[in-house]
Amino acid sequence: MSEQQSFVFRGQSAGGGSERVASGESNRRAPKTSGRRPAAPAPSTRAARRSPARATAQDLAKQQREISVSEFFAKNRHLLGFDNPSKALLTTVKEAVDNALDACEEAGLLPELRVEIVQLGETRFRVAVEDNGPGIVRAQVPKVFGRLLYGSKFHRLRQSRGQQGIGISAAGMYGLLTTGKPVVITTRTDPKKRAHHLELVIDTQKNEPKVTGDAEVDWDKPHGTRVEIELEAAYRGGRQGVDAYLEQVSLANPHAEIVYARPKEAEGDAERRFPRVTDVLPPATAEIQPHPYGVELGVLMQMFRDTKARNLKTCLQTDFSRVSPRIAEEICQRAHVPESRRPGELGREEAERIHQAVQATKIMAPPTDCIAPIGEELIERALRAEVRSDFVAAVTRRPEVYRGNPFLIEVGLAYGGDLPAEEPVTLFRYANRVPLQYQQGACAITRAVMGTDWKAYHLQQPKGALPIGPMLLMVHIASVWVPFTSESKEAIAHYPEIMKEIRLGLQECGRKVSHFISKRRREADEAKKRAYIDQYIPQVAIGLQQILGFDDGERTRVVDRLKDVLERSRRM
Repeated sequence: MSEQQSFVFRGQSAGGGSERVASGESNRRAPKTSGRRPAAPAPSTRAARRSPARATAQDLAKQQREISVSEFFAKNRHLLGFDNPSKALLTTVKEAVDNALDACEEAGLLPELRVEIVQLGETRFRVAVEDNGPGIVRAQVPKVFGRLLYGSKFHRLRQSRGQQGIGISAAGMYGLLTTGKPVVITTRTDPKKRAHHLELVIDTQKNEPKVTGDAEVDWDKPHGTRVEIELEAAYRGGRQGVDAYLEQVSLANPHAEIVYARPKEAEGDAERRFPRVTDVLPPATAEIQPHPYGVELGVLMQMFRDTKARNLKTCLQTDFSRVSPRIAEEICQRAHVPESRRPGELGREEAERIHQAVQATKIMAPPTDCIAPIGEELIERALRAEVRSDFVAAVTRRPEVYRGNPFLIEVGLAYGGDLPAEEPVTLFRYANRVPLQYQQGACAITRAVMGTDWKAYHLQQPKGALPIGPMLLMVHIASVWVPFTSESKEAIAHYPEIMKEIRLGLQECGRKVSHFISKRRREADEAKKRAYIDQYIPQVAIGLQQILGFDDGERTRVVDRLKDVLERSRRM
């Protein structure tokens, strides 16, 4: 034991005690010295034994500050799909392509997209996506590309690819964090005016854009937008690469034409073209009001505070879908709240009674003109154009509702041909025409496919896994609000209503492919039997000729008669 460990410290302890023994032998007294007090510990030792200073409420208050959404996602970039270099490249392309397709469709223009990936270094790439859309007003460019949670789609109940206003600005932020380079945007709204060319960065602490370059330039496009982002990334092929992603985009968007300029290290042609299959745009979708069944109590109270209606009955009719004057009166009567009551003056108890009355009232399902399916015919045409197969089928289910939100399920299927026969089926998942590349195991679509009994449709299927066979499955959900499991929009939540509709669509396509497989097996059996006829009947005729002694002409007639008899008996 060292000398410093054996001293006795006398005095008031932290708990009010009179003496504390600091040696490792607490029951043994310290050795007596020659009448002198033990030497005091060194100052450094005393400081080491003192308890750390505790923060006061005032100290904690000084440390607290607001966190901007940009700062949060800059530190948690994996939530947005930027958790590894190859995924970051795909996510950047995905967000830019989604915005371009949405812009073209809303303007009533057939999309013409050009996607460029240029490799600048071993791990550095420049992604550029150019479209022929309506362009972006100059004042809105910094907000669209330089502020997270800014957009036009979050507050609208209408089918669109983007929902949160995060994607493209998050891609620009990732590029800024990894390379320090600004986002470069060129946009033009009028062929009579010059294009605007801007460079901007994001102030993550304030979630504000900062324009570092602004000029008017000549551009050969009459209207459209081009965005360029430089980032640290990695290029790879396979099912989760950019090439496979654009192939899937062309399947779900047969009205779009996409030109893809690949990086130098990519195998194959330097430029790939995905031609459009149809010149008809998807039907325009209408914005709808929220359905009463999908509104929770807290949201309902906020809607009552924000409404411009002067009385409760008018509020129910104008701020919600499918609420007629008769339905509004019935809700008020059930809740025992006067129709003339001002919505902003309603208390929590009254709002709760109204919420309960809504659930007890029979209200029509929300309108479905807010969603635009791909359509069975176009799915089949797109599958035939992209996949070499022997059989193609497609199903578009009727619209249904979850949490008051209308949605629709579509299933496409290709079987045979060049598809691998000894591997699990290829599964393409889509949400509002956007391919979902990652988190396949966590998605409701995958769970529904694995939960379907494919053995009943003449396919092999290991327990709890995808079926095995030469088949490609394409499942699409179209909705005004897709319930993604995370901000990166890679998997769909397991709502029972959605799972049920996916299973029904899969079963309907399964029955179609089952009929095809059964028919092909019958044809194979018939061909086998026909081969037996062709092989053995001439031998029977030769035997009859030898026994009966007729000539070769009669032998030929015997062969023909036997074949005719066997063919008729087989058909019967």
